[in-house]
Amino acid sequence: MQQRHLGSSGLTLSRLALGTMAWGTRTSPEEAEDIFTAFRAAGGTVVDTAHGYAAGRSEEILGRLLAHAPRDEVVVVTKAGIGGTAEGGQPGTGRVVDTSRRALLDQLDTSLRRLGLDHVDVWMAHAWDPRTPLAETLGALEWAVTSGRARYVAVAGFTGWQATRAFSLLEAARVPLVAVENEYSLVWRRPELELVEAAQSLGLGMLATSPLGRGVLAGRYRGAVPADSRLASEDLSRFAAVHVGDHTRGVVDAVLTAARGLEVSPAALALAWVRDRPGVTAAVVGPRTRAQLRTLLTAEELDLPREIAEVLDEVSTDHL
Repeated sequence: MQQRHLGSSGLTLSRLALGTMAWGTRTSPEEAEDIFTAFRAAGGTVVDTAHGYAAGRSEEILGRLLAHAPRDEVVVVTKAGIGGTAEGGQPGTGRVVDTSRRALLDQLDTSLRRLGLDHVDVWMAHAWDPRTPLAETLGALEWAVTSGRARYVAVAGFTGWQATRAFSLLEAARVPLVAVENEYSLVWRRPELELVEAAQSLGLGMLATSPLGRGVLAGRYRGAVPADSRLASEDLSRFAAVHVGDHTRGVVDAVLTAARGLEVSPAALALAWVRDRPGVTAAVVGPRTRAQLRTLLTAEELDLPREIAEVLDEVSTDHL
């Protein structure tokens, strides 16, 4: 798998990252081990998790797997400051954002214990918190680096101006912000409005989450809802439903048509589009099974023709 530098930092990542939001809920520990093993065998190096995923079970499962993997061969990314149903927590608990110094550092210590590590490679503030001063949030990121608990720090879910402000404050503290992580797909191109340009100008890498539009771009929801899909699950149905409907039908149809013409899966085609967007370091994929991972890995062999990329750009402009 091809490797890329994370922005202007010296850290290199595989251009596909393994997301673990479903680990401990819809993906069993045994399935997670199969996926992790196959991902690494394909040359994947980055695993993305969070304190709030599956109420901590995601990090616990990953920690057990890391105990049997050479530490220098896996880039571990985790996040703090958010929890609840939308992030794989328990149904009905809601989505709670708290990026105060106390919450972040408590969660970092918990994450390290679950992962069985003394440090993570990249630690992120998981969301913008309007109730906490940004300087306080960034102070926690700074302390994580200076104390050796994190090698690099980043932010997730920030807009362009928010990421720019965070970068400038951390730059003054001589602790570089290296990346932003945001949802980005053919049905969610809002990062292009200002975030992509800001990230590129500052030398930040971008990790693109939900590159398949929460599953809709794989063509799974054109007919009956599959029983094993996110849309059918109790805890993730609201998360999955955002891009399902008439407002995305034209984009989905274009992806399916192009995929048939190239004789590839719709998922691989949609993933390749995101992976090759300007500024993107890695696309974060969250396969629930090893079979799904095999489909996604075929994107590594796909060079999207310029003409098809331009058509997809055009049909998805309403989602900017």
